[in-house]
Amino acid sequence: MHHAPSKSVVTRLRRIEGQVRGVSGMVEEGRYCIDILTQIQAIKAALAKVEDELLKNHAAHCVEEAILDGDAESQRQKFSELVDLFGKYRT
Repeated sequence: MHHAPSKSVVTRLRRIEGQVRGVSGMVEEGRYCIDILTQIQAIKAALAKVEDELLKNHAAHCVEEAILDGDAESQRQKFSELVDLFGKYRT
C-alpha cells in the first residue's frame, strides 16, 4: 500500500525547490563561490531531512503493514527494498 507524503514533506520540498532556484540565480549573477557552495550544503541537509522523514514513514507504514499481515513474501520484499536502498547509497 502507498501512503501519501505528509504535508511537512511537501512543504520541505517546496522550500528546497525555492532554494535551488535561488542558487541558480546566484550562479547567473556570478556570486561568490563560497556563498553558492554554502547554499548547496544547506540544500543537501534539507534533502537529507526529507529522506529521513520518508524512510521513517516507510518503516512506520509499509514495513509495519508487511509485518502485521504475516505475509512472508511481502516481509521479504520490504526488507529487500531497504537493503537495496542502503546498499545503493552507502558512503
